[in-house]
Formats: sequence, C-alpha cells, structure tokens
Amino acid sequence: MIWISPSGNGDTEGGLSLKEGAISRMAIKCITVYTKSYETFSDIFEQVVALDLAENEEREVEGITISDCGEVVEEYIDTMKQKPEVAVMKVRDRNITILQHGDVFEMLIPEADGLHE
Repeated sequence: MIWISPSGNGDTEGGLSLKEGAISRMAIKCITVYTKSYETFSDIFEQVVALDLAENEEREVEGITISDCGEVVEEYIDTMKQKPEVAVMKVRDRNITILQHGDVFEMLIPEADGLHE
C-alpha cells in the first residue's frame, strides 16, 4: 500500500518555479484509474505512475482500465476540491493530486515541460 496524505485547500507545496517569460499555466496530465476500490488503486499505483501513456490511450493493469485523459487546467482541480462527493489526496513528494469520485481515481500529474512561452 502507498501512503497518501490529504490535501488542504490552497495547498501550493511542491509547485514548480517558472522560468522568466513563461505563462503561469502548468500542464497537468490526467490519468484516470477505473476502480472504486482504494486498496486496488493503491496496489497498482506505482505501475500506473510508471506507464508512458499517449493522450487518450487506454491500457489494463491487473484487470483495471487506465486511461490518459489529456491535460486539465488548475481550475479543474480547484472546482473538484469544492465538491463534497470528491475525496482529495496528495502525494507530496511527487506533487501528484488524486481525486476520488464515483468509480474512478483521477491522478493529476504536473508536467515539468508543460510551461508555455
């Protein structure tokens, strides 16, 4: 099992510094894991992080469908955090935010090369 600490509202720890002239929007990759079981998600977490999925690509890991849903904007995370049916978790040492809602876990992973000039 992995240990994930809950994220508080307004958490900005682990953010990336911006190079001069860069727009402050960071590319955030969204990987969806189709399971409602925290234990199952936790068991395959490292395998999912290691996957190199193309945008909109789907794969199976231990019988669970994993999908790259492209990029999301930071406002999406803020909006989802406000919903009572969404559990928000943070893997602080990797700056990964995880949203659990319905039958899915969404892994939101900032991409270092996603800064736009």
